[in-house]
Amino acid sequence: MADSRTAAKPKPQRRIGVREAAAQATRDSILKSATKVFAKYGYDGGSVEKISKAAKSYDRMIYYYFGSKEGLFIAVLEGIYQRMDDAEAAIALDASRPVEALTEVIRFVLGYYRRNPEFVTLLNTENLHKGRHISKSLRAREYSSRAVAIIAEILASGAVQGLFRKDLVARDIYLLIASTGYFYTSNRHTLTAFLGEPMESPDAVTHWEDFVIETLLRTVRADEAQDNTPPHEDTSKWQKSQPAASRARSS
Repeated sequence: MADSRTAAKPKPQRRIGVREAAAQATRDSILKSATKVFAKYGYDGGSVEKISKAAKSYDRMIYYYFGSKEGLFIAVLEGIYQRMDDAEAAIALDASRPVEALTEVIRFVLGYYRRNPEFVTLLNTENLHKGRHISKSLRAREYSSRAVAIIAEILASGAVQGLFRKDLVARDIYLLIASTGYFYTSNRHTLTAFLGEPMESPDAVTHWEDFVIETLLRTVRADEAQDNTPPHEDTSKWQKSQPAASRARSS
């Protein structure tokens, strides 16, 4: 046993990371504020001055951490994609049960858009700019790749079990799911006025989610035999009755 008098004494721990933590906190505060400002005012209206004021910081700190307003906006877009990716990764999915797993993915995507309207607003803003900012991101593609990979694993498992078609493309299913959630959320206000139906009511949201799940599962299933039962025939809880002529036009 070593003599306690001669044993090497542990070196005192140097306090490190204090400045780094403070810098990260400042950066995070700027990003959080920028997300809200850009969502409210768009890219053109979201000035550096508004963002620094909201973050209780200084304009120069935005340029120090992000280089430019565009650099900050790109970081905001990367951040919203990353948060959705992290949330999706946290879902307990069992690919060996493909029907249940795909159902969970659909519920997650539709629910995420609904719970995070800023996400939709920021994507609308970037699409108005034809994606010129996010196209400069080196990280955005990794998030979409992971989402598509999850769906690919589920579809492969379903095909092996004879439950899903073998000719499915994971990217197509991903786009179909995303579009049903994105469009409903981004256009919920105009759709409410245009259709004369409360698109944000709990019954309407539940109805749409159930319909999307049923539609997606019918799309992917191996058995092409379809019954003749109209999906979600009972819409009396939330949908206003329409004149016969209107129903005919929408059919």
